[in-house]
Amino acid sequence: MKKLTGSICALATPFREGAIDLDAFARLLDHQLEGGTQALVVAGSTGEAHALDAIEYDRLLAFAVKHVGGRVPVLAGTGTANTEKTITATRRALALGADAALVVTPYYVRPTQDGLVRHFREVADKGGLPIVLYNVPGRTGCDLLPETTALLATHERIVGIKEARSDEERMAALLPLKSGSFSVLSGDDPTAMRAMLRGADGVISVAVNVAPAPFRALCDAALAGAAERAAQADAALAPLYDVLGVESNPIPVKWCLAALGIGTDEMRLPLLPLSTRYHERARAVVAALPPAAGVVQPRHSSAA
Repeated sequence: MKKLTGSICALATPFREGAIDLDAFARLLDHQLEGGTQALVVAGSTGEAHALDAIEYDRLLAFAVKHVGGRVPVLAGTGTANTEKTITATRRALALGADAALVVTPYYVRPTQDGLVRHFREVADKGGLPIVLYNVPGRTGCDLLPETTALLATHERIVGIKEARSDEERMAALLPLKSGSFSVLSGDDPTAMRAMLRGADGVISVAVNVAPAPFRALCDAALAGAAERAAQADAALAPLYDVLGVESNPIPVKWCLAALGIGTDEMRLPLLPLSTRYHERARAVVAALPPAAGVVQPRHSSAA
């Protein structure tokens, strides 16, 4: 697998009447490919992996791998709160054709930094796939520190980190770990431009679900060091970043996708669809985006 760079989408998982909507998922995949997205993450936190049973997970990942057909890398979310379960999930993703695994820090159990080193090395040694570390302490209660990442970055199967902390100091501490085989990726849309202008390799994004072509343009400009062009692209996307943060991810992004004609805004409990008080604001943001090539507007879109 080539080094991960640029605009990478953390895909949402469309549901309809309680089931995975593979027709809508195909439209979402095409929306990304046509917009220039450079890699795809299936069944991460944005993809509501926690709400998928084993059969659904397999169907979703196998469908994505087949539909994408090698055009861009497909990463599978395989992280759990337990090392052996994560290894098993990673091996399953390998069998289903994933190119790499996105492995979140174990949530809820709050391991030590030494425990994190052991965990990720075990997964890398035994899971069979290249792995991207994923640090999102606001969701997991566990912070993978830069010095711990430095120990892991030398492993031949650990190929990058998605860092969702937004503070400049954290990204600055990680950037020296970049190499030809290890990518430093932002996991925070509002600060991704800043991170890329300072040397990050790209971003694993939520916003790119809704606006793949504009987000690819932002990444291209930032990675080329074209600061003014990047700033203009980022400013145009800022209202989208804002609306995607009004409630927990992926609630707003699924509403926005439904407004584009990609699936419904259906969630699985305990998550609920976007509160009605945000609908007008979200509708205005979506309406202001450039036309979405290849997106079919179904008559039953619940966010229309």
